Amino acid sequence: MHCKHCSDRLDIMNIFRKNIPRWLIFCIDSLMVIYSVILAYLLRFDFHIPPSELSRFHIVFLIVVSVRLLSFVLGKTYAGIIQHSSTEDSVRMLVIIFLGSMTMGLINLISYFTKGFYLLPFSIILIESITVVFSLITFRILVKMAYMEIGKSKKDLQKVLIFGAGEAGIITKNVLSSDPGTNYQVVAFIDDDKKKQRKKIENVRIESFERMPLLLQKHAIDTVIISVQNLSASRKQDIVDVCLNYKVPVRFVPPVNTWIDGKLKIDQIKDIRIDDLLNRDVIILDKEKVRAYIKGKVVMITGAAGSIGSEITRQLLAFAPRKLVLIDQAETPMFELDMELRELSKDYDYEVAIADIADLDRMRKAFSLFRPQIVFHAAAYKHVPMMETNPAEAVKTNIVGTQNLVDLSDEFGVEKFIMISTDKAVNPTNVMGASKRIAEIYAQTKNDYSKTQYITTRFGNVLGSNGSVVRLFKKQIEKGGPITVTHPDITRYFMTIPEACQLVLEAGAMGKGKEIFIFDMGKSVKIVDLATKMIRLAGLEPGRDIQISFVGLRPGEKLYEELLADEENTIPTHHPKIMVAKVKECSHERVSALIGDLKSNLYSQDNYLIVKMMKGIVPEYKSNNSEFEDLD
Repeated sequence: MHCKHCSDRLDIMNIFRKNIPRWLIFCIDSLMVIYSVILAYLLRFDFHIPPSELSRFHIVFLIVVSVRLLSFVLGKTYAGIIQHSSTEDSVRMLVIIFLGSMTMGLINLISYFTKGFYLLPFSIILIESITVVFSLITFRILVKMAYMEIGKSKKDLQKVLIFGAGEAGIITKNVLSSDPGTNYQVVAFIDDDKKKQRKKIENVRIESFERMPLLLQKHAIDTVIISVQNLSASRKQDIVDVCLNYKVPVRFVPPVNTWIDGKLKIDQIKDIRIDDLLNRDVIILDKEKVRAYIKGKVVMITGAAGSIGSEITRQLLAFAPRKLVLIDQAETPMFELDMELRELSKDYDYEVAIADIADLDRMRKAFSLFRPQIVFHAAAYKHVPMMETNPAEAVKTNIVGTQNLVDLSDEFGVEKFIMISTDKAVNPTNVMGASKRIAEIYAQTKNDYSKTQYITTRFGNVLGSNGSVVRLFKKQIEKGGPITVTHPDITRYFMTIPEACQLVLEAGAMGKGKEIFIFDMGKSVKIVDLATKMIRLAGLEPGRDIQISFVGLRPGEKLYEELLADEENTIPTHHPKIMVAKVKECSHERVSALIGDLKSNLYSQDNYLIVKMMKGIVPEYKSNNSEFEDLD
């Protein structure tokens, strides 16, 4: 429905926006200078100007106006968009007025030394300067305020709470208040600092978190914005939980280092995502230790185009490797990674190689050509249901591919080999987990026969990775549902990709060989709770707008994931989020022989035979919800 009032308001706003030409601003500024000169004389002489001063007034008037207008032209005070005048514009105006006043003072001194009298009293210069500064700046403030009011409608008023009454919170309030295209009213600040509570900032009261539910309800708050930098994950979760109870959306201010030219823009304030809530506290990385074993080295990353491999690649750039060798068989993702690295800088030395780690000849060529000193092995098949129906491919890539890399690392004198494993290798219930456990065992036992240090890292699900449940749920919400959850009680551990990769680098620095490093994954998350929260964060209601459907466990899937097997325990390291698993020893000769037998039967494509042999290598492998349960 067309609203005539709204149309008229828009027309006024458009005129106000577009039709304030520079010449008009210059003319208004000139009138203010004329007014300031006259007012300065009247104030200086108590509204009774002596005849002696009046006789020189036309000369003084001409000098003052000429100096001021010339300084306006040179300083281009009229050139800015007056509706968007800023503090910087006011400072520039002050400087231009000051320089003009200094020029008039100089003219006054020349007059005194050449003619024996001051052309105009210094008090006139001072009063005129103060008056013209006040007039010009006030004019711009009034125009800006009028523009903002015209551009706003009281019907569209958005009431906001800002969590954080620090510098970032004040900046956020000012950004909201000054943006002409929005109509925000900051009702209150929320802050945990008791010293700030019950005080005011710019006439906005600071309240405690405990009063937040009352404020949300009483003032019908439209949005809560989290402005605190580096807020703990648990506190962020508390805020979101309260807001979701009252169906109030939550937004957040990004880190200061991402602000454009050091300034926060309103479009940088983003809606909070489930990834932000599952984020944990910031990791303190021992950068010097990592740099010590990376700097100046040739580093190979397998699976470089994947979620983990590509993030390891990005993070390694900060530690000055001599060369990065990026290995993956996925052509399109590798092309995209190559383009990303080209855009980052031309100073990085890297090679992109399309290769299958199960192809021994191709990998031997890569090792021979590039001579890597450090290898990060992230290449693997990871999807449980897919590998459950394709065991031969799981063995080929996850086991044979790893064996190729382990043996080549020994042959070509690699210093450190860091394998990225999974929590699904613990008491495996599926083909994928069992294949990764066999790869772990082979890499571990190789330490007894090689100068290469073979290190394994083990962690759970990573947010945002290919095939992540979070990505799946996002797509399902966008389509209007339903969200498919396998079981009401299923839980998973989650870690962000950057966090996982930081811990991989740290584990690589502290590893001496043979360790299996376990990462602190925090608390396990109930998947149905995750789905519910994602629906509510999207501003929808579970069961009404989006249905949650339970579809049953997938082949090989288990309800609860583990990070340690029954026969294992852990010992702490200097890093609070990294532990070392103590695992039972295995014989390299025996493992090699068993893998050899497995490889010899690989091309039979007999799934039952392949899985049976895998169970022989990993006795704790018990199939769950799978056709291979009969083999147990």
